[in-house]
Amino acid sequence: MEEDVPAAASRYQPASPPRDSCAYSSCYCEENVWKLCEYIKNRDQYPLEECFAVFISNERKMDYHVVLLHVSSDGQSFIYDLDTVLPFPCPFDTYVEDAFKSDDDIHPQFRRKFRVIRADLYLKHFASDRSHMKDSSGNWREPPPPYPCIETGDSKMNLNDFISMNPAVGWGAVYTLSEFVHRFGSEHY
Repeated sequence: MEEDVPAAASRYQPASPPRDSCAYSSCYCEENVWKLCEYIKNRDQYPLEECFAVFISNERKMDYHVVLLHVSSDGQSFIYDLDTVLPFPCPFDTYVEDAFKSDDDIHPQFRRKFRVIRADLYLKHFASDRSHMKDSSGNWREPPPPYPCIETGDSKMNLNDFISMNPAVGWGAVYTLSEFVHRFGSEHY
């Protein structure tokens, strides 16, 4: 069965433009993924319900990263990560194996968790005024994206609700690494 995965992956039509044509701003992964979701919605190549924003963090919220997950109707899952050297898109199982390894050697409070939000809900509810990217003097830590801040009718800033790995907060479902792999990986796991 493993021999079929590369062949199946080679038939997959990416849901995004090539990596170097995507909207991208360094250190703004949550907005980069929001822009990917917007692209997929506008292009209408795949149903938006097949796509998810995935916030990767831990109980301590020490740091976070955001990727796009596409669970295609033929059962394959792909990760879109604009900040990796791995393929873009990358088959889910390859990404998990190469990017995450195991949580066994990580202290429990620092183990990765995954908040998985449907792309349509992410587009509707996510908001960031980018204040987290300013230092105490109000200077940008990294240059902001060239487009206006993403906001909703209800919020100008709710990023912490997405970074939080408390399942009672925010949108979507929160998984441990093993739950995430079991839910979206192939039968090889």
